[in-house]
Amino acid sequence: MKKYLILASLILVFIPNLNKESDEIVIPNEAIRFRVIAESNTKEDQETKTIVKDALEDDLDKLLKNSTSIDETRTILKENQSHFESLVERTLLTNKIKTSYKVNYGINYFPEKNYKGVIYEEGYYESLVVTLGSGNGENWWCVLFPPLCLMEGEDNNTDEVEYKSFVKEMIDKYL
Repeated sequence: MKKYLILASLILVFIPNLNKESDEIVIPNEAIRFRVIAESNTKEDQETKTIVKDALEDDLDKLLKNSTSIDETRTILKENQSHFESLVERTLLTNKIKTSYKVNYGINYFPEKNYKGVIYEEGYYESLVVTLGSGNGENWWCVLFPPLCLMEGEDNNTDEVEYKSFVKEMIDKYL
């Protein structure tokens, strides 16, 4: 009988949360974002954005792999800004792409973004931003600290992420 009372209590407490989206990722207030903005929305400019993003993301993954605090991440980003500029330049030259670029680490504007049903508000955020050309195209962004984009880089299937609820598993197990 005691087991059924505990189970009933769990159900009453957690049932309202079972139907909520479990893949919702909330960016903490103290975070560092990363953004690459394309010259325009032409196919070529969007491909350039992806090429630059991939080069920087791989490099950032290596640099920030062992970073455990936001202060440590800030230091790494500040110390490597000229390295990022060189990497963007080399990437563009290697791919025979002629466009200007700007790399900025600081407080930068982000437009509102709706991703998987979660709305990320527009505003000014601490970030590393790479602007290609005039920066009038679609952008790509993620969070460097906590590492919400770099974790995905380790998995080949980045479109789907499965989150599990311990409470839901317990309810399923005993029902």
